[in-house]
Amino acid sequence: MKLIRFFALIALIPVALIGFGVALGGWAVVAALAYITLVAFAADEGVAAMAPTADTEADFAWANRLSVLLAVSHFTLLAATVHALSGNTLGWGEKLALFFAAGLFMGQVSNSNAHELIHRPTRGLFALGKWVYISLLFGHHTSAHNKIHHRYVASPRDPNSAREGETFYQFFPRAWIGAFKAGYEVEHADMARAGRSGPHPYVTYLAGAAGMLVISALIGGIAGVLAHLCLAFYAQVQLMLSDYVQHYGLMRAEVRPGKLEPVGPQHSWNAPHWFTTHLMLNAPRHSDHHAHPARPYPALRLRDGEAPMLPYSLPAMATLALVPKLWQRVMGRELRKWYAAHPRPVPTASDT
Repeated sequence: MKLIRFFALIALIPVALIGFGVALGGWAVVAALAYITLVAFAADEGVAAMAPTADTEADFAWANRLSVLLAVSHFTLLAATVHALSGNTLGWGEKLALFFAAGLFMGQVSNSNAHELIHRPTRGLFALGKWVYISLLFGHHTSAHNKIHHRYVASPRDPNSAREGETFYQFFPRAWIGAFKAGYEVEHADMARAGRSGPHPYVTYLAGAAGMLVISALIGGIAGVLAHLCLAFYAQVQLMLSDYVQHYGLMRAEVRPGKLEPVGPQHSWNAPHWFTTHLMLNAPRHSDHHAHPARPYPALRLRDGEAPMLPYSLPAMATLALVPKLWQRVMGRELRKWYAAHPRPVPTASDT
């Protein structure tokens, strides 16, 4: 319980601020936006402490309860934000601040939490994470992430691993479409192999997304649907930015034709920053997650010395990725430094 308190405090404060913003507007929406941008950046730069690591044998019941609370908060805030953005109670400046505050929360906290939940073995927790993604019109990520990304990360077969020199604007459509197709194909193959005749998971993803938009239409009409679409797109961009940043330019060696080396700490970029580590439920400790996908987030380790480290926090690097020339200058240097100290894998035929 003691280790969870900072995760709970830091991740739940924006829930309260966004809620106040919906109800009150004014200072509350400004405070919500400032918390998840300026406060987060200042705390990351100013706090040198490292987040503690839980024992892998600990009881993670409180961690699961926090994930459930954050998921319920996500659905509540999504509906409330759609209502506020499609209504007339807030001015345009307040709506803009609320949109960015809520969108950042959904892209950084809700996404990290849903990512945690779809790795949980409990059916109810998995379903909750899946529906968070469905509410963001991104349900296929549930299949593509677990069955494609984790298997083929840091190789050309993973749509969500960014190639060296590839800009985010090139990566986004390639990865979005590639993951959608790859997830569908692997689910279809799994159903055929198991002899299952039930509905394809993509039916749930697409029908669920349509249902979510119907609810937003009931809340705010056409304006409600547009608000939902914009929030979902903004959250998806942030999710894809996380994938882009955390695997940029890193490659796995092919130990024999068609066989990749095991995933190791050297195949993900990590960030040690205290504040956003807690805000994003240890998502910046990405190497250990790939090594141990089922490990609960409080127990993820930071593989210092074994894994490449980002020069700034994950949200700061995601912002940098939106400026390709600056990104290439900074991350080109970091990639060269990493491979100068660690042998670069020989490109496979599919890399060239």
